[in-house]
Amino acid sequence: MREMLATVLSQVFSGMVQKSTLRGLLSSLKFSNDATCDIKKCDLYLLEEGPPTSTVLTREEALKYYRNMQVIRRMELKADQLYKQKFIRGFCHLCDGQEACNVGLEAGINPTDHIITSYRAHGLCYTRGLSVKSILAELTGRKGGCAKGKGGSMHMYAKNFYGGNGIVGAQVPLGAGQVFEAYNMSALWKLPCVFICENNRYGMGTAIERSTASTDYHKKGFVIPGLRVNGMDILSVREATKFAADHCRSGKGPILMELQTYRYHGHSMSDPGVSYRTREEVQNVRSKSDPIMLLRERMISNNLSSVEELKEIDADVKKEVEEAAQFATTDPEPPLEDLANYLYHQNPPFEVRGAHKWLKFKSVS
Repeated sequence: MREMLATVLSQVFSGMVQKSTLRGLLSSLKFSNDATCDIKKCDLYLLEEGPPTSTVLTREEALKYYRNMQVIRRMELKADQLYKQKFIRGFCHLCDGQEACNVGLEAGINPTDHIITSYRAHGLCYTRGLSVKSILAELTGRKGGCAKGKGGSMHMYAKNFYGGNGIVGAQVPLGAGQVFEAYNMSALWKLPCVFICENNRYGMGTAIERSTASTDYHKKGFVIPGLRVNGMDILSVREATKFAADHCRSGKGPILMELQTYRYHGHSMSDPGVSYRTREEVQNVRSKSDPIMLLRERMISNNLSSVEELKEIDADVKKEVEEAAQFATTDPEPPLEDLANYLYHQNPPFEVRGAHKWLKFKSVS
């Protein structure tokens, strides 16, 4: 370490390294490179063993996870604000509170894996590689949106990501068949599918205990093995996802994961979220189980970061989201002549009839 520091200092004095870079290097020297963290044991169904109950978290991973979760949180809060300002219209389902599910899932799979989602998918859009700018611009219906302003909250797409279907459960048949039929076919054909239930405890405005006689969603694949995971802990989600992905890749067929999580906002923007649950319940989750808070505390207690460093990340994230929001409210809307474009991928131009038979558009991909 002394030799490395001496080398860096000599480079600073010779003008080869900027002082800001030096500050970053010196800062990193006082932190641990990694830490071994305990995680909650998953409930298992038709499995002899499950994910590990401890894992190694590196400083680099921790900083990445923290920043990504903060981006999703601030992006959703900004979307809430833009909706109330009437920049966003129509349906909008926010996922703040469920950030560990989004970031943990991506951390446990490969970029080449395919993800098919329901709505409440803005966070997954981001972890799949879409920028905050393109997501917010899509919400406001602008040309710079990820679906060119024509998809909105429930229809966003990226490479290997087929996002935001508006009908509950509609993403499952797109992947393999209707929900229980998909379970059956995937088991018969040993398809490499990881079925995920993001259990945020409410179906629209109904608590799960009032709507189902069995809340063991990880067992509802019947012949499919299942895991019930702490969806508020990013490391639990990451390790469970790795386990599930390895299960599929090894030829054992499908697996079902239930992520026990919580949404802070109502079901949609028309739902205040407090008529069927108390404010005290929401506050209790925020104060005891918030995924960002849990990761922050783990990082500080294991000397992977400091309060000051995390505050700098928070400020940087806030700036990024504010700039994205500015773009999303000033970028022009797509022109009418673009209405029929991009209906199909890599198709030659063809005519599409408009609102009446005399109005025609030329569709391009």
